[in-house]
Amino acid sequence: MFDWFVLLAPNVMKKFPEMIKCTGQTLYMMALSGAIAFAIGLSLGVVLTATRKGGIWENMPIYTVLDKLINLFRSIPFIILLAALIPLTRAVVGTAIGTAGAILPLVFGTVPFFSRQVESALLQLDSGLVEAAQSMGVSPMGIIFRVYLKEGIPGIVRVTTITMVSLVGLTAMAGAVGGGGLGDFAIRYGHQRNQVDITYATVVVLLILVSILQGLGTLIIKKTTH
Repeated sequence: MFDWFVLLAPNVMKKFPEMIKCTGQTLYMMALSGAIAFAIGLSLGVVLTATRKGGIWENMPIYTVLDKLINLFRSIPFIILLAALIPLTRAVVGTAIGTAGAILPLVFGTVPFFSRQVESALLQLDSGLVEAAQSMGVSPMGIIFRVYLKEGIPGIVRVTTITMVSLVGLTAMAGAVGGGGLGDFAIRYGHQRNQVDITYATVVVLLILVSILQGLGTLIIKKTTH
């Protein structure tokens, strides 16, 4: 079995330690940028929901500014965003290459998408829950924590899973500009050196990561739905 695999993917076997290292870099980028994007995106999603017309903190100037900014960044292709943020990345991180240099662009690329997803998830909550809380004199902050964030857990988990799956693709794309990880590994060896087995092996690893994320998301949704 092992000899058959060596014959089928000789380059993968030669570069296997580096492949493991690059997988670790991808996981690091996903974990760090995902955690930052979750915190910022969740906050922005809540603010968008609360300040929109008819919201518990209706404030159209704030909503309009956030709405336009999010739409602006969502409209920029990620590969262009990577290049555009190089000066800012160097100023903040000290480098624009490697896993450290990829974190800031990944956050910028993920936050607009995730915040909009959170807004959609919260808007799907039963409006009667908010009205009931208001009738009982619950403050806007109380509604955010006791209704939006508590009752909206399944929806937030669902959109978080979607965002993390998207983030897998973004980390791979970051490899195109020296961001490290599996994307960089596939481009350097699979594409530039025409080692096709490395390309296919990278695709398999990414598919496994996506399957794990989707499985965890589905499990958490089942546990939190009531």
